[in-house]
Formats: sequence, C-alpha cells, structure tokens
Amino acid sequence: MHLTKETLILIQKSLDEDIGIKDITTCLTIPEGLKGQGIIIAKEKGTLCGIEIAKEIFKTLDQEISFKSFKKDGALIEKDEEIAKITGNLRTILTGERLALNFLSLLSGISTSTKRFVDKVRGTKSKILDTRKTTPTLRSLEKYAVKTGGGTNHRETLFQGILVKDNHIKALKCLNNGKLDKKKISAIINKIKSNTSIKIEIEVETMAEFIIVAENKPDIIMLDNFTLPNLVKTVEKRNKCYPNILIEASGGITLKNVKKVARAGVDFISIGMLTHSPKALDFSLDIV
Repeated sequence: MHLTKETLILIQKSLDEDIGIKDITTCLTIPEGLKGQGIIIAKEKGTLCGIEIAKEIFKTLDQEISFKSFKKDGALIEKDEEIAKITGNLRTILTGERLALNFLSLLSGISTSTKRFVDKVRGTKSKILDTRKTTPTLRSLEKYAVKTGGGTNHRETLFQGILVKDNHIKALKCLNNGKLDKKKISAIINKIKSNTSIKIEIEVETMAEFIIVAENKPDIIMLDNFTLPNLVKTVEKRNKCYPNILIEASGGITLKNVKKVARAGVDFISIGMLTHSPKALDFSLDIV
C-alpha cells in the first residue's frame, strides 16, 4: 500500500487525538528507554488490510522502532496467527497500540466482508461494488479495503461519476402520478450527454422505468430493490433490446441472496454495508 500525503496527515491527526498532551499512564509506569517486543495477533480468521498503516503509526511515534510484518494486505489470516512483531521502546509500542489495532480492525473487517461477497459470486460475471456510504475522512482507506478484499470501487467522489438517483428525479418533478415522465427524463439525459463525456448511470425502481430510461441509452442503469423475478426479467429485456447498457443491482443484497442476484446476469452488485456497517476483525497486541 502506498501511503498518500492525505493518509499520513490522517495518521498524525489520529495520534494527536488519541494521545493529547501525552500518554500519562505509560509515562508514569514504564521507565524511559526500556526496550521490548510486542506481537500483533489475529483473534479471528479473515482478510488482512491496513498493515502498512499500523507500521506507519509506530514509525511516526519513533523512527527507531522496528516493525516486521509477517503478512501483506490481502493475505488470508487465521485465528491466533502472528501478524507482525514490533521491537524497540516500550513506551512507543504501548502508546501506538490501540490506534494501530483500530485501523487494522476496521480495514480488515471491510476487506474480510468484501472477500466473502466476492467469493459468493465467483464464476459469474458480476462485480461487487462499494458505495459512497463511507465514514467521513476515511473513504479512501475504506475503499482501499474493498479493493484489498477483491471488490471494485464505485465513484469515490461526486465529480468522478454521474448517478441520477430517485431524489434527483423527484426534485426535478420527473414523476407524474408516480410514473416516470418520458419527455422529462429524456431531456435530462440529453442535457448531461451534451455537457460531459462522463459515464451516465440512472437509478430506476420498476421494469417500466427501466424501459423508459433504456430508450435514452445511458451507460448504466441501477435496479434498486428489485425482486429476484423482476431482476431476471429486466436483465432478459436488456439482453434482447439494449445489449450495450450495463446493469447494476442494489438494495437488500446479503450473503444469502447475492449469488442468486449474480446468476440473474447483472454486471454489478453494489453493497453499502461493506463500508457503512462493517464488522471489525479482532486483533490484539501482546508484549512478550
């Protein structure tokens, strides 16, 4: 992992937030200059992510610290497996412990969850996508964790892609008696096409809306909360009449149903829970 300037700044801010004036407990209990070792241990099986960030945390505190990682990001790790060894000033090791483990837990939790979804759809053409449902200021790291788990990043910022969602459509009053207005949605898509070459994605909620939008040839159509039977019918319609349009399924995707969704023939499956509610992977640091 290449640590960007923004990530280095984030690490420093995180250390400042955690330490404050000083780590008073460690300073009052651990003699200055006392040397030792700490071992980072995985407490659960999963997919590792964030090891370089953990290393940088200790190095930021003390350049003399030795940090030896036994696994790289993306590696499968087992319960009770040793992940890294930190050697040097014990005050540094104890002060950096929690922050390093917090980043490892969060990012490895995301990469582990992503890997499970990716494994479920293996053998199909569907790609697992993340969303913008991320933690403010941590988006780039969380999306890195998704990639580490084998997923694919959707747009990272609002200027990197066009996604016309239901609220855009409602705000522009493109609905008449609850039904999509053909002329208005056509005018919106044509306006976008005349002003940019960026790929256009439109969200729809019914098969009828899909047909109206597809006639205007956007690049991608998102099928939001479609039932599986309707998903299958819509993909069949796309294959027959609009083969150049890509389809993204979204909403209500779980490990239990993602394989069925993928087998319906969609190109992408976006899953907000990868980043908005990841289960942290547990790690510990033991002084030895």
